[in-house]
Amino acid sequence: MEFTKITPHPDLDEFIECYWMMYSDNTLPIVEKIIPDGFTEIIFNYRDIYESKINEEWNLQSPNLLAGQLRTFFYLQNTGTTGSIAIKLKPAALTQLFGLSMDQYVDKIVDLDSFPHVALKQLKEKILAICNNGENKKESIIKKVLDDYFTILIHTALVNPIKKPLELILNSNGMANVAEMAASAGIGERQLERLFKKYIGLSPKYYARIIRFNHIFQLIKSKKNSWANIVYLAGYYDQSHFIRNFKSFTGEDPSSYFFEEKNMANFFLKK
Repeated sequence: MEFTKITPHPDLDEFIECYWMMYSDNTLPIVEKIIPDGFTEIIFNYRDIYESKINEEWNLQSPNLLAGQLRTFFYLQNTGTTGSIAIKLKPAALTQLFGLSMDQYVDKIVDLDSFPHVALKQLKEKILAICNNGENKKESIIKKVLDDYFTILIHTALVNPIKKPLELILNSNGMANVAEMAASAGIGERQLERLFKKYIGLSPKYYARIIRFNHIFQLIKSKKNSWANIVYLAGYYDQSHFIRNFKSFTGEDPSSYFFEEKNMANFFLKK
């Protein structure tokens, strides 16, 4: 599998985490585990579709998808060759750019074609034009098309009322508490909860928990930290608390997780 990550134009930093591509001619079914990383995605599969298992059953996906926030892991499996172009969005961007209420999309991967949304339809048409012209693997073309599209779209974007709490969560690697988040925005905790429900889909406490979990991968990447030091630096009370949290997001014990394996989860979690 070829994984490619593309950095968007700096003007889009508030809205877009990255663009990414995935490509493979291998038709052998391979199961991939997808792990929460705190971002949402719009995905276009221009070759064979995937199937996913979220609630114990495998279901075929549609070619064009919108993925909301995840609370735990799920599985993907290819049904043939792979060709994907996708946008990984910042936490509140789907609400800011498209007016979506994100509590409706938690733990869901939905058919993008089911949205009667002009801007999303235009995005799909631009991606399909790239694929139909055989330019689906040209990073510079994909970057330009997506940068141009989102540069225009951000002019009508909603202001993010939880920008400061989100920055606090990310800058503290998920170790900020709810009182600190509310204070950073100058609002009460109840109002913070309501805004997080709309713009993120998750409570501020749970979202911070995901970001703290993500930080584990950065600490392990340095290869300089012992497990005891990682537990401490990631802000866990003790090793058992650390293990329970890790297993809730991955389904695995950290000592048995393959951090160096080349797969979808590690591609995104290792920044």
